Formats: sequence, structure tokens, C-alpha cells
Amino acid sequence: MSADKHLQSWQERFEMAEAMQPLLGKLYRNQGIEVVVYGKPLLNASTIEIIKSHRLVRRHVGEKLRLRESFPFVVALSKLAIKHCKVDIGKLAINYWRDNKDASGIEAYMAKELSEAINHGDDTPARDVVLYGFGRIGRLLARLLIERTGKSNKLRLRAIVLRGGKKGDLEKRASLLRRDSVHGPFNGSVEVDEENNAIIANGTYIQIIYSNSPDEVDYTQYDINDALIVDNTGIWKDEAGLGLHLKSPGASKVLLTAPAKGAIKNIVYGVNENDILDEDTIVSAASCTTNAITPVLKAVNDKYGIENGHVETIHSYTNDQNLIDNYHSADRRGRSAPLNMVITETGAAKAVAKALPVLAGKLTGNAIRVPTPNVSMAIISVNLQTETNRDELNEYLKDVALQSGLQNQIDFTESTEIVSSDLVGSRYAGVVDSQATIADGKRAILYVWYDNEFGYSCQVVGVMQKMLGLTTLSLPNS
Repeated sequence: MSADKHLQSWQERFEMAEAMQPLLGKLYRNQGIEVVVYGKPLLNASTIEIIKSHRLVRRHVGEKLRLRESFPFVVALSKLAIKHCKVDIGKLAINYWRDNKDASGIEAYMAKELSEAINHGDDTPARDVVLYGFGRIGRLLARLLIERTGKSNKLRLRAIVLRGGKKGDLEKRASLLRRDSVHGPFNGSVEVDEENNAIIANGTYIQIIYSNSPDEVDYTQYDINDALIVDNTGIWKDEAGLGLHLKSPGASKVLLTAPAKGAIKNIVYGVNENDILDEDTIVSAASCTTNAITPVLKAVNDKYGIENGHVETIHSYTNDQNLIDNYHSADRRGRSAPLNMVITETGAAKAVAKALPVLAGKLTGNAIRVPTPNVSMAIISVNLQTETNRDELNEYLKDVALQSGLQNQIDFTESTEIVSSDLVGSRYAGVVDSQATIADGKRAILYVWYDNEFGYSCQVVGVMQKMLGLTTLSLPNS
């Protein structure tokens, strides 16, 4: 192919991606449809990101997916009366073009494959959400909720509750939302309404409320009712403490973005979210590490059975550690986080049993905090009940990542060059690094990357939706 043909091919793909963008936006805003290509989200994606998502299809299935082949599926989507679902046009297009030579049957094919989503969730009322705390996870949750802005959105961010209230606080909070040293600039506009103590982000009006205790806020004063309070502070972890939120008028349920104590359910979305009952008022989304390892452990246990194992977490440092050596109540955490690897304990291995009881008592765990600000890795070493080998295990996990009910939690990479910074912004609970897999007989070691901030926040949003009855269908089913 000549140089001119390469340029012409690129130009055609670029223009097709540009034409796809407004359709993708309207599908989400008007119908609540999130379009993905083999799990890669296209919501708010740039033209380059759309092109890249199509190029990755060959890596998954060994076949090319051209934008001109997927574009008719986006057009067909906009003509169907389907709502509130996640649609993988990559899988639909590949499956269709394997058996068909022209586009004449696409609309009928789509209507059949997506019939389950016709008018899905239309009678479900929109629900109010309040973020209690605005640190690393709180701000990422805000970004995720704001990117869903549109008339079809039923998960509405209404308020953020903070301690403090000193002069200039509101602008500083807005600035932290606008800019992030790890995750980059906010994708849109953030304004401050000083007079009414609010932040307006991409048209979403967010009331800022100052309070020192969960039971001191009257949300109904701000026309917030029957709200889910998402506690990101980590201060209250038991039923007595988190129950204080429910004493505030306008609050009806509480979600903790940390492991809970006592009998509170620890939920890993994709694994045990169906344990959430309508009457549950306090739920935990567990920890980032528990979310990263539980889906992979479930997949391995389902096929091979796990006798026992150990999980070693190589975890980025967190705000709990010191920048320079100073007093800290915990062992070793007083030493400078950016300068040291720090051995510390993790409850993630034991916490797996709360989401996956079949593994109770079978896992041990430890953690090493390392001098990176984000993206961690879990090294899962297990003894299996059934023999396997590296290729078979990788092929199985690849299939799980693409085709199973865990496809939104587990990603899979075959790259020999991937490093931690490449995973910043990953929306998956965990990413299996297949090139590092070790398996021989009944012994296996898996390396699972995870964005301990953003990937975890995506999992939290899933739990929020489940608690409020705002479930999203993922189609096609295979």
C-alpha cells in the first residue's frame, strides 16, 4: 500500500469516528444506552479512542472490525426503542458479519438481539445521590456521575457534604475537581456559585453542604429526598456509625466505600451484588483490592477449584501515609511514602470470603506499599484442585473477560510491554497480565493489575445502581 493509501485509510477512519461521536452522545443522553466495543467504553470517547477500540478487536478475536462495519449498528441503535442498557456493538458487528455479506439485515438482527432492552427501566424513578466526603474516591465518583448527565440519567448527584467551610474552601474544592495530578483534567466545565454554595459541573447543579456529623444534615431543605448517601470518609465503618446518616431527613440508604465492620454486607459488584436486598439500608463496597481479586478468584475457582492460596498486594501509596518521615500510629507507615517500599497488612484476602464464602479460610494476604501514586498489582498464588497449564489458564481467563458475566470486572492483556502507568483510568476491577501467568499442574500464579482509584470507583457506581434498583442490562448476552 502506498503512502497516500495509508493516509486515505486513516482519514476515512477518522471521519467515520467523528460521525459516530454525536450519535453515541445522543444514545446515552436520550436513551441511557452506553455503547462499548468489546468492553471498551465509547461514552465521551475521543475520535482516536474510538479508532483504538476498534483496532483492539483483532487482538481479542483474531478478526478486524472496521469502523464502516460497526457504524451501521450505531445508526440502528438510535432507531430502536431500547433504553438503559450497555450495548457491545463490537460483538454484535463481528457476529453479524460472520454470517452476512450486506447491511440489509442489520436492523432486524439488532431488534432480535436487543429485544430484552425494549423500554427497559422506563418506570424506574430517578434517584438522588449525596457524596459524603470529597477525597480521592469522592472526586472520582463525582466525575463518573457527572459524565452520565442527561435526561435519561436516573442516578443524580445532588450534593456533596464536607467538613470545614473556611473562606475560599468552595473554590479550592472546585479546583480539585477540575484538575487531578493522576487522572488529568476534568472533561468539561466546572463553575462555582458562591452565593448559593454550589458547584455546577457540565450542567449538574451540586449543592455543597458543610457538616461535622452525619446526623446533622437536613437534606430535605435542599429538595433532596430518599437519597443514597455514599460515605467516602472512612471514619465510620460499623452499623452504629454509618447508621447516623439515616437519622438525617432525606437520607434512606448508605454505601461505604471501604471495608465494613460487623454484619454489614461487603459487596463486590459482578460477584455478589444480588445479596443486596431491598430492605438493606447500609452496604459496603469493600476495598479496591478485594474488588480486584475476587472476580478473578471466582473465575478460577469455578473451573479449577482452589484448595488454598496467598495474595500479595503491591499497592500504590495512599493519603494515610506520610510524605516524609514522621509519627504514625501504624507500624512502618510513618516512613516516607514516596521514598520507601513499606510492608503493611491487608484484610483483602480475608475479605474475599464475605463476597465469596466458598473461599473462607483458604487465603492469606499481605501488602507492600510502593512509591507510585496510583495503580496497584495483586499477585495471586493458588493451589488448585484440578491440573492446568499456562496456555489453558490464560485462554480460559481471556474467554471470561470477553464472554462471561464477569466481563465488566475482568480485563485481559497480552501485551509484553504494559506497565502500571498504562492502566491509569482503567474501568475494570482488575486486569489479568497473561504474559506473567505461571501455571504448572495444580499450582498457578496470576498477576492482576488494578487502578485502585478509578477502577474501584467504577465498581462503586455499580453497587450504587444495584442498591437503588437502577440495574443496567449488558447486551448481547454472548
